[in-house]
Order: sequence, then structure tokens, then C-alpha cells
Amino acid sequence: MKCLFEWLGTLVLVLLGDGVCAGNSLNKTKGQGGGWVVITLAWGFAVMCGVFIAGPYSGAHLNPAVTLGLAIAGKFAWSDVLGYVVAQMLGGFCGALLVWLYYKDHYDATPDPDTKLGTFCTMPAIPNRCRNFFCEFLGTWLLVFIILMFATKENSPTVGLGSLGAFPVTALIMAIGMSLGGTTGYAINPARDFGPRCVHALVPMKDKRDSGWGYSWIPVLAPLCGAAFAALTFILLF
Repeated sequence: MKCLFEWLGTLVLVLLGDGVCAGNSLNKTKGQGGGWVVITLAWGFAVMCGVFIAGPYSGAHLNPAVTLGLAIAGKFAWSDVLGYVVAQMLGGFCGALLVWLYYKDHYDATPDPDTKLGTFCTMPAIPNRCRNFFCEFLGTWLLVFIILMFATKENSPTVGLGSLGAFPVTALIMAIGMSLGGTTGYAINPARDFGPRCVHALVPMKDKRDSGWGYSWIPVLAPLCGAAFAALTFILLF
């Protein structure tokens, strides 16, 4: 049951997140040209929706990096890690597939192959493997470390996390996107990037480029490393 809700929450996260990328970028949509602020706000709200769906049943990790970080920090059982990660990856794939079906006419009306790829997964604004890795590492370190800080007894009574629910994480995702997302597109989540990249590779599409596999390892490995380092930072401090 927990894995089912991780799958569904991640599906909704990617459906709405990749959906705003498609609506903002593809030709002849009513949202075309909405801009970076629209994208970052929508990704934050996408996370919020996923958390509201999965939170009461699975804890709503919705991200293999978060699952790994919580496990290293002793906040999550290692025996459940694999099931959660598989569910999250499948949820990301299914969410992106729904985006492609939903915007199929607009994909057909968009000739630029880079624009199409960008609605599925991340690619760097300036290719620089070392710096791109650092950007994804740091963004995910911040994400997981602050999520761990949300749960400390010093913060919980102060900001009332029990009543606020998903809203602190929503604000955190928006802040990371607006402040740190401009270099790589802030994947900070392997399930948000790898599953949708696979969808791009598999679906039929006019004017399609390669799926950026040479870069694809960075938005998977860097978030996992960042999450692990965030957990170790938390352990050292607390």
C-alpha cells in the first residue's frame, strides 16, 4: 500500500511538473512563454499535490534521493528503500507518459527537438559536467538537509509543521528552483528525470533528438550523493 501511494504521488508530481514545462514551452499552448517563475511555482505546487496524496500513507518521499537520505539519517527503514525507489521511478515514467498523451498535438506543432526534450527531463544551460554535478549535488543537499531540519523538535513547535503539512516543502522546492535552478533545471530527484527521459526515448515523435543519455547520469547520481551528504551533515550536527 505504501509503495502504491509513492507511485501515485510521484505520478501526480511529474504530471503537473512536466505538464507546466510542456504548457510553457510547446507551440500553440495557451500557456506558452509563461516563464521561469511560472515553472518554479508550478513545480512547488506539484510537490504539494503529491505530498497530500501520499503523505498520510507512505510519508510522501516522492524522490529516491529523499528516501536514501532519510534511511542514512536513521529516519526510514532500509528494508523499504528498494520498494519505494522502484515505485517512484515507475511513477515518474507514468506521469511523463500522460504529459506526452495530453500535449501530443502541441508536440507535433513544435519543430525544435531541444524544446521537446526539455519538457521531459533536465539538460544543463551550459554543459560543464563537473559544475553541473555540483549544482545538482548542492541543490539536493539543501533539499534533504532542510527536510530533515523540518522534523527537529526545535522547528516543529515553532512553525507548526503538523498543521502546515506540505506547505514548507512546497516553499522549499520553489526557493531552490528560483535561486538554484537556472543552471541545470534542478532535477534534484532521479525519479523526476530518469523515468521521463525514458518516455522521451520510447514514444514516437516528429523532429525528435537523442534523449541526452550522455548527461543522464548526473541528475541521477548527483542527487543521490547530495542526499547522502545531507544525511551525514545532519548526523554530525545532531
